[in-house]
Amino acid sequence: MSSSPQAPTRAVTADADTRPSLTVLSGFWPAATFAVARALLAADESLLLVRHDLTGIRDGLVRRVVRTGAGIIEDEQVELKHGCVSCTLREDVLPTLARLTRTNPGQDLVLMLPEVVEPEAVAAACAHCLVDGAPITELLRIDSYVTVLDAEHLLDGLASTEDLTTLGIQAAEDDHRALADVVVRQIEYADTLVLWGQSREGEFDTGRMAILLQRMAPWATHLRVNGDLVDAGTLSRQLRHTHRHRPETPGVLARGLQGYTLGAHEPEPDCGVVSAVFRARRPFHPQRLHDVLEVVNAEVIRSRGHLWLASQPDTVVAWEFAGGGLAMGSLGHWLVSLPEDRWDHVEDQRRLAAALDWDPYYGDRHQHLVFIGLDIDPVDLHRTLAGCLLTDAELADGEETWRTYHDPFAGCFPLNTEELADTDTEGARPA
Repeated sequence: MSSSPQAPTRAVTADADTRPSLTVLSGFWPAATFAVARALLAADESLLLVRHDLTGIRDGLVRRVVRTGAGIIEDEQVELKHGCVSCTLREDVLPTLARLTRTNPGQDLVLMLPEVVEPEAVAAACAHCLVDGAPITELLRIDSYVTVLDAEHLLDGLASTEDLTTLGIQAAEDDHRALADVVVRQIEYADTLVLWGQSREGEFDTGRMAILLQRMAPWATHLRVNGDLVDAGTLSRQLRHTHRHRPETPGVLARGLQGYTLGAHEPEPDCGVVSAVFRARRPFHPQRLHDVLEVVNAEVIRSRGHLWLASQPDTVVAWEFAGGGLAMGSLGHWLVSLPEDRWDHVEDQRRLAAALDWDPYYGDRHQHLVFIGLDIDPVDLHRTLAGCLLTDAELADGEETWRTYHDPFAGCFPLNTEELADTDTEGARPA
């Protein structure tokens, strides 16, 4: 008698994971972020909310508050060896999460970040910092990185040219980040975005900001919440146990190199919002590109991506603009410039992306830039950037001649010849 196939004795699914889940909430406007946190607590009184106040961080002091839906269970001032965000994450945030997980088995957690902390910093700490000799992910599962945006203030934040030091909210003495840089990085790292409340200008402007967020982070799940009419149960189901976090996803500057979506090409205005993707194989002429830096970003809220210069053909150059400032830096070597025996040390995903798009002449070198803004002209933008590419005659001169071009960017993007190619930025700097 024949037997029917047997079902697997152990089916490993996401639901079989018994670790408590952690939802990370970030946002530059704490009132909106805390409103989302309160809604989650209202939907589940057993949920543990962890918050850190960094007001005194430059004096080495941090206030930690832990609460449930029933009230505050911890409120302590913590003294750190060094007053910085990374020290806070390493010395108190991760140990607190580990301790709460051990002392409250089965209870999920929400970590609400201070307004100047970027979620990618938390992800890096979770990946690389050990707690009692083990990674935090052995104790809990990072379910989602959620960023909350206040509809009343979002556009002002994205357009701001102020830095954290001027505002007096820097996280360390050497913290020179711009406000807009913090906001865009909170947006772009998140797997879930919540647009909270309404714009002062009405429903059209609120809808326009929702579209802007979709263009800035097309990979994220997008939610709109009317702050006056919040269904805590519905919001909790939308934000918790979603399994949206993918730890293997690279940071935004390396996304395009590894074959991930860098931006959506939506040249037709939607409520005035335009997202234009520029791609090309030819290298940029360094002087012509330098001459149009201000022009191409004149009406832009956010631009990002990577490029290559004819004068520096070995280097992947990072490009990011926000808050009126453009930063460019080195993302390491193009694979075509590396001996094949060094490719084994490059991420598998990047090698695969390069192989799928390999050109017999250029190798993996290419331009990939995304520009997002209100009422920008994508045709004029494309025409301007295309005019910076090498002409047929310049291409025919060859790489040795390209390297002799006058280069306003000379020395700005050094390559570490002692290390293998890396897709993490080596320090973007103002252009």
